[in-house]
Amino acid sequence: MCDIQHEISRLLHFARQKGLIAPEDEVYAANRLLDVLHVEDYVPEEVDETLETATPILECMLDYAAEKGLIEGTTDERDLFDTRIMDCVMPRPSEVVHEFHTRYETSPREATDYYYALSIASNYIRKARIDKNIAWKTATEFGDLDVTINLSKPEKDPRDIAKAKLAKAAGYPKCLLCRENEGYAGRVNHPARETHRLIPLDLAGHPWFLQYSPYTYYNEHCIVLNSDHVPMVISRETFENLTAFLEIFPHYFAGSNADLPIVGGSILSHDHYQGGRYTFAMERAAVEQEYTFAHYPQVRAGRVKWPMSTLRLTSSDKDALVELATAILTAWRTYSDASVDILAETDAPHNTITPIARRRGTDFEFDLVFRNNRTTAEHPLGLFHPHAEVHHIKKENIGLIEVLGLAILPARLKSEMEQIRAELLRGTADIAGIADIEKHADWYRSVRAAHTTVTEGNVDGILRDEIGKVFLEVLTHAGVFKRDTAGMAAFDRWIESIAGV
Repeated sequence: MCDIQHEISRLLHFARQKGLIAPEDEVYAANRLLDVLHVEDYVPEEVDETLETATPILECMLDYAAEKGLIEGTTDERDLFDTRIMDCVMPRPSEVVHEFHTRYETSPREATDYYYALSIASNYIRKARIDKNIAWKTATEFGDLDVTINLSKPEKDPRDIAKAKLAKAAGYPKCLLCRENEGYAGRVNHPARETHRLIPLDLAGHPWFLQYSPYTYYNEHCIVLNSDHVPMVISRETFENLTAFLEIFPHYFAGSNADLPIVGGSILSHDHYQGGRYTFAMERAAVEQEYTFAHYPQVRAGRVKWPMSTLRLTSSDKDALVELATAILTAWRTYSDASVDILAETDAPHNTITPIARRRGTDFEFDLVFRNNRTTAEHPLGLFHPHAEVHHIKKENIGLIEVLGLAILPARLKSEMEQIRAELLRGTADIAGIADIEKHADWYRSVRAAHTTVTEGNVDGILRDEIGKVFLEVLTHAGVFKRDTAGMAAFDRWIESIAGV
């Protein structure tokens, strides 16, 4: 059993180093920890160590709590309890907001640097888990695509699953994005948010909040959430809010998932955006065909060389940019071109846009990605969605992050690729009879055909490049105007039809 008094001293030392508490807070924080951990006596110790995260300390404390019967020791219970522990050494929300604004007066970047570091130090961003993700880049004609196998979210313990089934349905908070999550202790079917701190924002006269994603997929992966629990919608207000956000944080990009199922993100019930400080392949992609909109001479427009159908608008006049983007969205909602399978409506509306916004110096820039969520008998999960032949790698919706060129692939691929690696090195001709990896059989045969010499030295590079190529195919499937002669001509027809908006 760990020396719990020593671990308390370690955590207090860590919290002081990271600026979570001031020296004046130490006795108060120690007493809170004694209460949470059911420790009666405490003698402070001098600690001399530097840690990047509190994870080693928390793991000891969680083991202690399990041994003492304070928690059962399941993954969910450990996550709920370590958040409760860290809340003992957290500043109040008002203190965080005050410090953020104080630093913002120096620069927006200094403010977000502080807030991001706080989110990691508090273990709200579970960096130790995120660091387990497997990540690489795959070179393509569209630039270097980012590929990640997401290992950061732990598998559910069967005991937690059983408890979740028995748990009563609760309507508070209404969803994982609601501002009421700030400080919420959590429950078996809702993560703890006691270390959660929000930064209030005013976007176009309406209250919003800034937070970071607990499982960041890229540097400073932030979420901007509406103060009201209202559904996702892409509208003029979206474009206004995105430009307002960029005025506050010019060093960040921001974008929105689409507002329809299949082509939207995982949470459509609460209006929100995502952003951060990272340069994706899409941002580096060049404009390959320029267009002119007669009534918006101050806006430069062009088709982006990208596997998904994207129109780039750039201007220093943000009002003109918003006006044109709104006009294009309105026209796209009702646009059909049966020659390339684009139907605006059948039993329901199908057309929407995934917008991404960024600053380029004094210019504002929108990438408008045209989406359509129609399904067919051949493609019941979505015509412009990953098709069945790539589901062995990626089956989930293509949301904002994937649109930008970052693949978020399921954790199962780690063990499956390890098995495929072994079979490639053995020279196995076919894996169709191997239960765990037979879903990859067709792909495996194509990989073998493309790489006649597979060795310990090149097998990992081969697998990563081939997975990256599948992700490129996924993005191609999601593109509404295909990158062939007919598709590019159809894209041009679409733009010509709205050139006078």
